[in-house]
Amino acid sequence: MSTEIKKEIALEIAHVLFIDIVGYSKFSIDDQRAAIDELTQAVRTSEQFQNAEAAGRLIKIPTGDGMAADTAAAIITPLPAHPCSA
Repeated sequence: MSTEIKKEIALEIAHVLFIDIVGYSKFSIDDQRAAIDELTQAVRTSEQFQNAEAAGRLIKIPTGDGMAADTAAAIITPLPAHPCSA
């Protein structure tokens, strides 16, 4: 008798958003920190981020002045222009 092993594969469609702070390296140290804090706050307050964190689905890797977000369609919230980019 042959033994069949059936594996169920759960497929998901994901939107991936890659974010980079333009001109980051030209900012002063204080402005760099402020830009990172502003970006982090915008993402952390999103419902998608909070749901992913609660479900243990976050992978956090330091990326300097950017980030990547899975299922980002619901995270996107326009931020006002940073004062240093004007």
